[in-house]
Amino acid sequence: MMNQRIPSVAYCLLLTGLMTVSVFAAKKKEEVPLTPHGEKLFATYTGMLEALKKEITAAAPVIAEEKKTAFLNAHAAVAAVPEPPKKEGAKFAPPRYAPGNKTYAAAQSNALLAARSVLADVDSFLASDKLDAKLAKCALLAHATPRGLAAFAEKSKEREALIDRLLKDAALIQQMMEMGGAYEGKYGEAMEFYTAIQKACPRAKEGFHQRWALAVSLENTDRRGRGPATDEGLTATELGVLPENADTNETKAPQSAADVMVELYLNYEQAYRDGELDPAFDTLSDFNLRFVFTERSVADVIWMRKMLRNYRPDHIANPDYKWRYCGIVKTDVPYTSGVRRPVRPDLGLTQIQDFFLKGGICGPRAFTGRLATSAFGIPTRGARQTGHAAMCHWTPEGWTTVFGAHWTFNSWKGRCGLDFVLETQAREKPAEFKKVQRAQWLGDAFAEAPVNPMAYGIGGGFWKALGFYKQLAIVEDAKVAEVAPTGAELAESNEPSQEDAIPELEIPEADKKIAVGENGTLVIPAVACVIPTNSTRKIHFMKSHGGGFQLHYSLGGGRPELMRYQIEVPAAGKYDLTAHVVTVTLDQSLMLRLNRRTLVDVPVPYTCGMWQDTAPVTIELNEGKNTLEFTAKPGNKGITFKAFTLKPVRSR
Repeated sequence: MMNQRIPSVAYCLLLTGLMTVSVFAAKKKEEVPLTPHGEKLFATYTGMLEALKKEITAAAPVIAEEKKTAFLNAHAAVAAVPEPPKKEGAKFAPPRYAPGNKTYAAAQSNALLAARSVLADVDSFLASDKLDAKLAKCALLAHATPRGLAAFAEKSKEREALIDRLLKDAALIQQMMEMGGAYEGKYGEAMEFYTAIQKACPRAKEGFHQRWALAVSLENTDRRGRGPATDEGLTATELGVLPENADTNETKAPQSAADVMVELYLNYEQAYRDGELDPAFDTLSDFNLRFVFTERSVADVIWMRKMLRNYRPDHIANPDYKWRYCGIVKTDVPYTSGVRRPVRPDLGLTQIQDFFLKGGICGPRAFTGRLATSAFGIPTRGARQTGHAAMCHWTPEGWTTVFGAHWTFNSWKGRCGLDFVLETQAREKPAEFKKVQRAQWLGDAFAEAPVNPMAYGIGGGFWKALGFYKQLAIVEDAKVAEVAPTGAELAESNEPSQEDAIPELEIPEADKKIAVGENGTLVIPAVACVIPTNSTRKIHFMKSHGGGFQLHYSLGGGRPELMRYQIEVPAAGKYDLTAHVVTVTLDQSLMLRLNRRTLVDVPVPYTCGMWQDTAPVTIELNEGKNTLEFTAKPGNKGITFKAFTLKPVRSR
């Protein structure tokens, strides 16, 4: 576990402090008055909710008062556990549910025992789907609130029609609620996004695509629109939004939140069809599909995919899902404080591209890791910790926190980390988790307060609390293992990870062959070096995206190493040397030692993650055998090589 005494950085504290919002605090906002038509809608929706409550509560199972009281008392005892004291030297006190708090653990264990007794009595009721349609609709109305729905619907006939369509579609309501409902209860916005996506992409009306479209619409209801967008210079065709023959010369109008969601969906959907997303993408559960979209622009998504494919394809192919994609942070976004942003305003880079120039503190590193994973369709969320920003993402073994401490210390979007990961674990048993949801929905019918999502098991009415303990029971009974934090030691340092491994790579001789053209031009594959012949801590051989091989001279490792090439030159003379490279940082150069005596400086351009040739440097070669030794100058920050080209300089 990461040390509690994380160095407090003013920027990081400001960021986490300003952005952490409790769902309970959000409910205290003053209600906006409704129009006369809105009041009529409010009355209609209220009538629906009250009728459902009456019918459901009448059908609810009767609990033996003795067991109910025992459970509620045991549950209240958990909330009565005092907060642990702040340890000497620590900056913050741990939450009461932190590991090691034996009093809390004992109280929760007692409450779970009491809950199991009640759960055994109501199991047949919770296992039945007879009331699902009514329970789900009641839960939606309670979550959205009749006033919230009316405030959305009164704005236009189109919005009112969306709510009317939703409330008449029992199957859609149940699907929404089984996916976890709309973030912040914004079902109107979710319907707006979902409808717009289906209109733009007919494939989103059925099967996997329909589930995906609905899931992201439910999770992203806090998405904002944008003003006239330049998309960092990318055309609409490049963004995957318009067909190639569309007129892209018109000035872009401001984008609504629905426009942004459609843009994201179309881009990801095209990437999915092109095979650019992770192989596990279409195996994700409905709940995990909620978290596949990034908060960043489509332009950033496209750049990240292209950059990783060009610069570090090994991060895409990493068999360890904990580090797949987000490994780019530990290799190329070092922990650095005091960086003034933007580093190079003259280059017009996006914020993410700017992070690669000099690294950054916890926030920039977490933002980069989140974009890297989500760009390839891996479910990803933020993970705010006191004075620190981390991230978390899905793996086939479960969710993991990256670049930070245990789930205990996380929160995101009004929910503590333990509350979130408990749900992900309980959902691994779908049939049992439906019992959790029915208990929670029954709590809505009884107008119960929810269990506090920021306090892990504290508060909530009878049925809501019972749903929480049912999750604990599922995880305990199924022995669902928790995935340990990933890279906690790298939270605010650049220490090499114990998990780093350099795979051996067998490269066919054909891929090392130096090609000689009719005009005497030589093309030397980067992997054709005689030193080293396989990966070292500094130099990595890797498969290229789309076939072939490439070589990466890394930011990490110890002192500089050399790459030695031995070539046979058909004719002595002057040759223009170029290298086909990718870089993500500035001020790079190579030192070439030619035939063990001549030193030549080879400037390396900043390519912003795309392939580019270096400017030609003229060197003089002997006929026959020549030796070229390249070393990246100290301070290098990573260069990827595909090939070196030697082109004869013809006299004019």
